[in-house]
Amino acid sequence: MAEMVTCKTRDGVAFVRMNRPEKHNAFHRELSTAIADSMQRLDADAAIHCIVLTGSGKAFSAGADMTEALASVESGGRGDGMAQAVVKVASLGTPIIAAVNGYAFGGGAALAVSCDIRLASERASFRFPGVNYGLVVGGSQLPRIVGAPKAKELILTARVVEADEAERIGLVNQVVPHESLDEAAWDMALEIAKQSPSAVRWSKAVIDAATTVEKGGQLEAESNRVLRGSDDHVSRFREATNRVAARDDNA
Repeated sequence: MAEMVTCKTRDGVAFVRMNRPEKHNAFHRELSTAIADSMQRLDADAAIHCIVLTGSGKAFSAGADMTEALASVESGGRGDGMAQAVVKVASLGTPIIAAVNGYAFGGGAALAVSCDIRLASERASFRFPGVNYGLVVGGSQLPRIVGAPKAKELILTARVVEADEAERIGLVNQVVPHESLDEAAWDMALEIAKQSPSAVRWSKAVIDAATTVEKGGQLEAESNRVLRGSDDHVSRFREATNRVAARDDNA
């Protein structure tokens, strides 16, 4: 079995790549655990001063593995296997750059906005489709990045945001040619890694403290505890899963 994630290190930078391209890096328990464990290990490594997270194939991440999530929800489980990875990335003391190489949808978009900086390929796109299948996705993170009115627009319509718009509204820091994405991410990460490690960590902590609304994160978690497994959620999630399966069959 291929590794769920690969990691290269150089001069204080760890370059982590999600490695489930045949499923568009959709998160099942194994991938979520692999990302969470990798991030915990790297965050504790005094030699690592910046982390890059990217995907393989056409996607950064398609979000949750819908087949696994639907089976869990229909059997009375939570169906939120990728939450472990998102929470871990959001809690890191080490700065993390998302190199968004393709589409970042659902939990994949939530993962990207949990990172500190986002570089995007010209082929990147984002979607926060939680309301489409009865959940809240990105509600606590997106407003501090793009502002409350734009966050409401993107979340309440669940529309796709292409790379050029993402850069214009501040969802990503920079869009680069697809072939240059890895190099651009390495360059920025290496520049961060040259700085005072303790000052970088403290700077990140101060900025996060100044911009994070703790109550929002708590309310998002609470809302999904209420919504997940409801008749509305199960029926909408089943329909979405069937659409994805039909699309994949016709691809």
